[in-house]
Amino acid sequence: MTITPPALSVFETLESEVRSYCRGWPAVFDRAQGARLTDEDGHTYLDFFAGAGSLNYGHNNPVLKRALIDYIERDGITHGLDMATTAKRAFLETFQNVILRPRDLPYKVMFPGPTGTNAVESALKLARKVKGRESVVSFTNAFHGMSLGSLAVTGNAFKRAGAGIPLVHGTPMPFDNYFDGTVPDFLWFERLLEDQGSGLNKPAAVIVETVQGEGGINVARAEWLRALKELCERQDMLLIVDDIQMGCGRTGGFFSFEGAGIVPDIVTLSKSISGYGLPMSLCLFKPELDIWEPGEHNGTFRGNNPAFVTAAAALDAYWADGQMEKQTLARGEQVEQTLLAICAEEPTAQFRGRGLVWGMEFEDPARASAVCARAFELGLLLETSGPQSEVVKLLPPLTVTPEELDEGLRTLARCVRETA
Repeated sequence: MTITPPALSVFETLESEVRSYCRGWPAVFDRAQGARLTDEDGHTYLDFFAGAGSLNYGHNNPVLKRALIDYIERDGITHGLDMATTAKRAFLETFQNVILRPRDLPYKVMFPGPTGTNAVESALKLARKVKGRESVVSFTNAFHGMSLGSLAVTGNAFKRAGAGIPLVHGTPMPFDNYFDGTVPDFLWFERLLEDQGSGLNKPAAVIVETVQGEGGINVARAEWLRALKELCERQDMLLIVDDIQMGCGRTGGFFSFEGAGIVPDIVTLSKSISGYGLPMSLCLFKPELDIWEPGEHNGTFRGNNPAFVTAAAALDAYWADGQMEKQTLARGEQVEQTLLAICAEEPTAQFRGRGLVWGMEFEDPARASAVCARAFELGLLLETSGPQSEVVKLLPPLTVTPEELDEGLRTLARCVRETA
């Protein structure tokens, strides 16, 4: 199809230059349902971005929409701070019964501010409070958010520079396979911890993504994650898993760390926890870590009750019977086979991923942006990731049909051929 760029005058003249996604997708979107968006000119786009992972169940999911409309129509509480409400109770009970108990996870649930970076900030603050130490270890190419504490444990130089001040009390270590297998896992990290002359202050915690989304779809091996957990236990450090983008089923299991057989001390969730794209985040932690004083960590929009409603509906609809995980893994196999075929014809590309998060990396970093630009012209929304935007990132809704997935993958293959 031929897409005529819209008149974007008010966006260009009034909105800040900081806007980004709209530059790669020059359309004015008007409606969305499932895996598709429609712009105001009637063009339809297949969405392989899913709100950066916030729409795992698709746009305007009918089950979640019905629950939300019913709640609003009966004048249910919208804003509730941290007051007890029927909507919050329903979510907590559902989360406990559907997610935590079946996995034998003992976590207490904290509602920080409604965004992912709010959840990370609360996790960092709690870890430092519990251990009485300031330093937190993160990993190369990590991304944990845009507020100052989260930026301090983020690897991307461009995003870090936006802080405008020194980012302190964070120490980066090599992520899994950073040295292409030439250095034993955690050799450098453990040596620094044990050497009294290393200059590394004893960390309170280690924060990690099991799959680095913004960092380039870098997948940590299960054995690497297990070794990291063991290292944290030996060295009296807390393990924080940032599951903001990879949780809520993105990699298959509800939590991305399930396959590694570990139980982190602290877990952060956001993005798709509400199920509907409504702002909501959670900080989960073991009960013995719950040393907060009342009001010590606060926030006006912790009580987004419409998000509690759609979150509970999502858990009931998609996680009560175990079918979502099986479906996601099956869809993931479909993606993997197609990427295998594409890379067999394109020697400058390689791919990696888990479940329904995949990345295709090109030797020429500019190629990934060219692929995404051509995809938009053909009605497919794709984004790049990685420190040089060298990776095409595939993040379709978990509810995508096999036919929609095939359509998007065929378009991707065409874009790779046409940008060669």
